[in-house]
Amino acid sequence: MHDTIVVRRPAATATQLLLLFHGVGSNPNDLRPLGRALADRLPQAWVVNVRSPERSDVGAGWQWFSVAGVDEGNRPARVATAMPQFLQTVQHWQQKTGVPADATTLIGFSQGAIMALEATQQRGDAVAGRVLAIAGRFAHPPHVVPVGTAVHLLHGEQDRVMPVNLAVEGERQLRALGAQVTLGRFPGLGHGIDGRVVEAITRHLNTPAT
Repeated sequence: MHDTIVVRRPAATATQLLLLFHGVGSNPNDLRPLGRALADRLPQAWVVNVRSPERSDVGAGWQWFSVAGVDEGNRPARVATAMPQFLQTVQHWQQKTGVPADATTLIGFSQGAIMALEATQQRGDAVAGRVLAIAGRFAHPPHVVPVGTAVHLLHGEQDRVMPVNLAVEGERQLRALGAQVTLGRFPGLGHGIDGRVVEAITRHLNTPAT
């Protein structure tokens, strides 16, 4: 069993908290290469690969919500049911590390990206200063401006699991709301992460959020 992995705990006072959320049927170890790459580039950041809470219906890994029979109609309700625990997890690590929300970055892949994006649609104070969604999507069209949160969508143009048009539409909808959002498209990349994605994430993390 792969539990939550603390990839880096900085020796000095941390300036950032990076929380990585894996996809459905996966586990924190699958994002260890990304976590290590970011830890090497940002030595003053806590880097934590978070394990989803439920055993997955698909494969031997974990999930935030079931994808059995999931469709456009029932996905939002499943995400909404999982959201309180997701937010509690983020707040737990903020309290443990002493890093505030505005210095927290949520980095989600696939289902982890869905949860991170939907966290920006909750009413109240921003849960994080940045959300980086890799190969993800919104559960339903965004309707809340994520005040205090920069959203960066990163997507392979050959993704057959979550087609890139989902990210294109999400970027368009957020921009129409007046949100701070970017979209990075990666030719030749499917449903995954490569060196270009790592470099794009690093650039975003090294750019002050506004």
